[in-house]
Amino acid sequence: MSKPNTDGDTTVNQTERPLGLPKWAAALLPILLLALIAGGFFATAPFASLDNGGAPLPDVSVTHTTLPSEETVVLHVTNNGPDEVTISQVLVAEAYWDFDVQGAGGDNTLAPRESAQVVIPYHWNPGWDLEVALLLSDGATVHHTIIAPSQSPGLTTDLLVTMAVIGLFVGVIPVALGMLWFPFLQSMSDRWLHAILAFSAGILAFLAIDAGFEAFELGEQVPGAFEGPALVALGIIGALLAVQAVSAWRQGRAEAGDARAQSGLWVAYLVALGIGLHNLAEGLAIGSSFALGRVSLGAFLVIGFMLHNVTEGPAVVAPVARGERPNVLHFVGLGFIAGAPVILGGWLGSLAFSPTLGAFFLAVGVGAILQVIWELREMVSRNGRVGSALNLVTFLVGLVVMYVTDLFVAL
Repeated sequence: MSKPNTDGDTTVNQTERPLGLPKWAAALLPILLLALIAGGFFATAPFASLDNGGAPLPDVSVTHTTLPSEETVVLHVTNNGPDEVTISQVLVAEAYWDFDVQGAGGDNTLAPRESAQVVIPYHWNPGWDLEVALLLSDGATVHHTIIAPSQSPGLTTDLLVTMAVIGLFVGVIPVALGMLWFPFLQSMSDRWLHAILAFSAGILAFLAIDAGFEAFELGEQVPGAFEGPALVALGIIGALLAVQAVSAWRQGRAEAGDARAQSGLWVAYLVALGIGLHNLAEGLAIGSSFALGRVSLGAFLVIGFMLHNVTEGPAVVAPVARGERPNVLHFVGLGFIAGAPVILGGWLGSLAFSPTLGAFFLAVGVGAILQVIWELREMVSRNGRVGSALNLVTFLVGLVVMYVTDLFVAL
């Protein structure tokens, strides 16, 4: 509520002139005062008496390794500390070796939060673990072990085509096969359809749990400067709020009488989006395994993810099993959104894998999936009881099915 006061002969409204100042000046006043206080703090250096002269320890991490040939080792390093560091020597198998630092301004010094590649001309043996150490100018040592090294594929047309084909077989085709259950879902009663929606929620819940653990595990490999756990938390919360904002916009349109916004097709697209973000992370895992030369691991991931993703098809189409059957183009779109991100993830993982990127994508997928689970709950609650015995059992079955199929990935 505004409170009028007087300024001379003129009546002034406090909402128009806060603190007697123009609005723009009132908005800038706290920022100006904060700048003055911060400047005064640094100028007076109140902690100078506590400084014992000790220098902070350097913090350099090796994020990952690529092996472009059997004559070259490339370490991807990041300086996480507040001070610049200089790489003075490199040891390979406890012997000093030549090296070249690329991407650090033409020298061996890394500024704070700067990343670079340490290229070492060294003949390594496939399958034989390799010990590498970086000696910094202050005497600190950074150790890294390359386990069972094998050559990394480079950026080639064959690689891009291979990743695209793998993405089709891992993402698009399994999801499309699962969507063929749509006619069967249409023949179900409301009670059993709600059970299928609960089953879908169970599938999504497992994906969120699985991806959440992987995100925090991968977050431990993120260079300290990027705050891995905080990055994962930001990805989860940010994606959750972003998808919820879209959902709230849709709900507003539905309440305004927009028939399209009231249909289950909207929820189906959200389910496909959540699954697609998760499958993007699957593509990253496959692509990075090939990029790191772990081809056998990539092959197992392909087989496991194919079995895993078939169960995602009914989760995508269950929300549209009631009402008018959507156009076939919608089915194509749903399958594409849910499955095609595996292709994109494969390209990103094989060409530019980094733990930071992987952890963030996984976190975004978790946030989106959590919001979609809430949407499914709302959908069931419109004309049914969410916590019925049948729904709870099928939710559990969804968790168990995904756990079992996930074993094909882990084994």
